[in-house]
Amino acid sequence: MKLLRVGTVGAERPALLDEEGVLRDLSGLVPDIDGTLLADDEKLARIRAAAAAGDLPALDAAGLRTGPPVARIGKIVCIGLNYHDHARETGAPTPEEPIIFMKAPDTVVGPDDTVLVPRGSVKTDWEVELAVVIGRTARYLETDEQALAAVAGYAVAHDVSERAFQIERGGQWDKGKNCETFNPLGPWLVTADEVPDPQALGIRLWVNGELKQDGTTAEQIFPVAEVVRYVSQFMTLYPGDVINTGTPAGVAMGQPEPKPYLKPGDVVELEIDGLGRQRTQLKALFVDC
Repeated sequence: MKLLRVGTVGAERPALLDEEGVLRDLSGLVPDIDGTLLADDEKLARIRAAAAAGDLPALDAAGLRTGPPVARIGKIVCIGLNYHDHARETGAPTPEEPIIFMKAPDTVVGPDDTVLVPRGSVKTDWEVELAVVIGRTARYLETDEQALAAVAGYAVAHDVSERAFQIERGGQWDKGKNCETFNPLGPWLVTADEVPDPQALGIRLWVNGELKQDGTTAEQIFPVAEVVRYVSQFMTLYPGDVINTGTPAGVAMGQPEPKPYLKPGDVVELEIDGLGRQRTQLKALFVDC
């Protein structure tokens, strides 16, 4: 299933995109798409049955904003330097274990919402990523099978980063990762049954129409199952939590000088096979983030 949330900020309603591309209203079945729903197999089965029976009312998509596909995210765990080609372009050694950092849930916006360039930024960068959405409480997982069983689905994420804040301001990556709007998510949450192999997905990003990243999740150093299993050794994962699994080569930081960092007015588009497409425009933020 392709689950999404549509409507104005703070008033999104749950919806489903059917196989014919028709937007369907889920608000008669569930109050929202969140961890509570993703952990409830009975409610998910009811949605599937209603969709198959044609019982869901259509929504007029014209002019309707798409919000983040998951509400009330508990935490966003991110994996750094998780593609062989990205590690090479940055000159970093291949990590022996996954590099973990965090983004605050309030960085999440919809897939077409404005991205704000923070005050004082000189190195705002792009990163298209495969997001994993958790559907089961997971702690101390032992096998890849257990890890994948904890996954509710997948989505497109844009891990926007301010590199000067991240690298040059005292060694805390979180400083460059947590300005508001720095995690556009969606358009859809695609349930795990529709993604038989998360390591076989094309992943791409354009800036102002120019292709910058063109990779595949097969290049991940630590695949999805290993990432979920590993993270569960250090923190409990709950339904609705999100893991951003890293970005392939092609970020601005990896380009020759002068590096083409993002600026207000730039348009960034990104997509992952089967998971949909984002389009965001950058705007200056005139207050502290």
